[in-house]
Amino acid sequence: MSLKHSIIASALMIFAMLALQYFSHSEEIHPNKPFSGFPKQIGQWSGKQMFFDKKIYDVLGVDDSFLANYAAPNGKIVQLYIGFYQSQREGDMIHSPKNCMPGAGWNIVQTSIEELDTPGLYSGKISVIKLLLEKGNQKQVMLYWFHSRGRIIASEYLQKVYLVIDSITRHRTDESFVRLIAYGEEAEALNNLKDFTKLLMPLLHEYIPS
Repeated sequence: MSLKHSIIASALMIFAMLALQYFSHSEEIHPNKPFSGFPKQIGQWSGKQMFFDKKIYDVLGVDDSFLANYAAPNGKIVQLYIGFYQSQREGDMIHSPKNCMPGAGWNIVQTSIEELDTPGLYSGKISVIKLLLEKGNQKQVMLYWFHSRGRIIASEYLQKVYLVIDSITRHRTDESFVRLIAYGEEAEALNNLKDFTKLLMPLLHEYIPS
């Protein structure tokens, strides 16, 4: 990230925190369903639920979450993480992978916007953030987005802007972060992620408030 973008991101973060504190009040927004019941079978993908260490959950500050590895019949794996925040007024705000992954030893090789097909939802397409990452000989492709009160947002900057706007106009700061990871070369890993996302999106709407 360039110095200019870092300054802009920092300014937006400070502005968002100040605005959220100024307009603070209690929020009673919850997931439509608890994520503990999120499906372990999605199409032909079979999921095995996992959990982060407690220290990681303390840092994330999520109110509800779900983490699982889903395996396809051909043996390909997609990792899904969903983090739900009931309120972001008290300092628990979504962490961007662009900040977290380098700290975990992953080098961000490329950042771009990827368009995904979502039949029957969002006019059939959504845009998400794609990261290509490397650590030693390991390679992974990550797709993520901010599920923001009925919007799919593929920008850390816009996510902060809408957070402030909705806190003022809708008195809501609830939000979900959705992340998908597949290991291997970019083309194959990306195809697996896209196939999985087509099945995932309708399920997210059952759990994440709009």
